Amino acid sequence: MDPEIAVLAGTAGTTLVTVLTTEAWQRARDGIASLWRRAEPDRAEAISRELDVTRRDLLASGAADDDLEARSELGVEWQGRIRRLLAAHPEETESLRKLLNELAPYTPADSSVTQHASASGHAKVYQAGRDQNFGSR
Repeated sequence: MDPEIAVLAGTAGTTLVTVLTTEAWQRARDGIASLWRRAEPDRAEAISRELDVTRRDLLASGAADDDLEARSELGVEWQGRIRRLLAAHPEETESLRKLLNELAPYTPADSSVTQHASASGHAKVYQAGRDQNFGSR
């Protein structure tokens, strides 16, 4: 898989989950459904409904003090869907970039984390977006 697609899908999953609880949620839903409508028309309506369910889940988790974990799980779920769509239909990459640019004003500046690492030989790389512990506590 193209690493650029993986990074773009990760950003898209995070952005999508972030904006689904803002006033831009309908634009986000329509934009994502539009990607599917062009690439896989038979799935577009189901994707739109799944985005509505994701929004309801996010709103419910905020009320239940489970927001951070729910956002993370749902972001990973949508990242995978978008990554698979782009892998099968790379022609939609530019459309997704345009949508993300439109949605950027509705996301906090620190809503995503970008990590880069290189390892060679027998080296190991450990990355985390949050706490990371090694050994017994």
